[in-house]
Amino acid sequence: MKKVFKLEGDICPNCGGKIQDAINRLDGVNEAKINFLTLKFTLDAEDDRFDQLLGESKRIFEKIEPTCSIVA
Repeated sequence: MKKVFKLEGDICPNCGGKIQDAINRLDGVNEAKINFLTLKFTLDAEDDRFDQLLGESKRIFEKIEPTCSIVA
């Protein structure tokens, strides 16, 4: 399943790269991308674990860049 989410808040490219790398290393994630121009986050992950992986992605955002969050 692939979904696009809006990002709220500020995110720097350095932290965004760390977030992408951390999420892409999660088992079950096919691809995670952050678009800095449109402030959108794309998550492509296994259908049966999508909600769990989205929750883990949100925790990664909070840990690395607390001023930015995923709007679901």
